[in-house]
Amino acid sequence: MSIPTVTAIYPEPIFDGTNGPQLREAIDAAIQAGAKIILVNFEKTTFIDSSGLGALVLALKAIHATENVKLYLCSLNEQCRMIFELTRVNSIFEIFEDESAFQQAVLEGQT
Repeated sequence: MSIPTVTAIYPEPIFDGTNGPQLREAIDAAIQAGAKIILVNFEKTTFIDSSGLGALVLALKAIHATENVKLYLCSLNEQCRMIFELTRVNSIFEIFEDESAFQQAVLEGQT
């Protein structure tokens, strides 16, 4: 079995309503290009607000409507992780400590 196509997306340092549509466009483009796994890596992101969370939830809904595509998140800093926990959005996403942890958990054994 081959490793599925993974597309990594790196949101802006401040992820809010102004750049939420960019994330959605990047996810749509990845799906159109044949990605089966989309990893949103927040290593460069220092701040997320409720509009940014809303964009992520909408993206997840779109992915659930698409067959055989999965969405994962990684590298949330303390502020971002706290927002996810306070809003309980962390319960609907699979979140990894970093990209290495994602690779070990998701891609290991796929070959």
